[in-house]
Amino acid sequence: MRLVMASANPHKAIEIAAVLREAMPDVQIVPRPPSLGDVTEDGETLEVNALIKARFVCAAVGEPAIADDTGLEVDALGGAPGVHSARYAGPQQDAAANLAKLLAELRDVPSHQRTARFRTVVAVVFADGREVLADGVVEGTIATAPRGEGGFGYDPVFVPDEATPSTFAEMAPEDKNSISHRGRALRALAERL
Repeated sequence: MRLVMASANPHKAIEIAAVLREAMPDVQIVPRPPSLGDVTEDGETLEVNALIKARFVCAAVGEPAIADDTGLEVDALGGAPGVHSARYAGPQQDAAANLAKLLAELRDVPSHQRTARFRTVVAVVFADGREVLADGVVEGTIATAPRGEGGFGYDPVFVPDEATPSTFAEMAPEDKNSISHRGRALRALAERL
């Protein structure tokens, strides 16, 4: 099977390809064509945004496309930033600014109330109109300060329950992928394809 990557985020593309190749050894992952413009992710759910991206790329290239959308849901913030995680600090999608805003908003929240989860929805859209969705969730807490050199986005402050006390950014990529929200969603997707 050949899938065109909808994500323009190189970190996401690497994770998606690594997990899918492990779950589906015969899959061929094709990078997003650089000539494609940006797509507006204006959905109010992760499912809608994943489908927007996959449909856009599939229509543009005429081949099956894979996309994901991920949100960090922090309980003390009523589930924010959620679907707006990439643009939490503004439309420029600045990961450092998003992280700084999150930590500032949680500054006075005690450790036991910093529970959160990462949620990912993955979509594959086929040229014949067929659509396949899968999701994955990992529970954890938000650290008081960034730790680790790996990962991207909120990884330096997310401590998964299954790997306490390490943040995702402190974990080797294969260890992160084995328990992450994106890894779980992609393995569930592989079972449905």
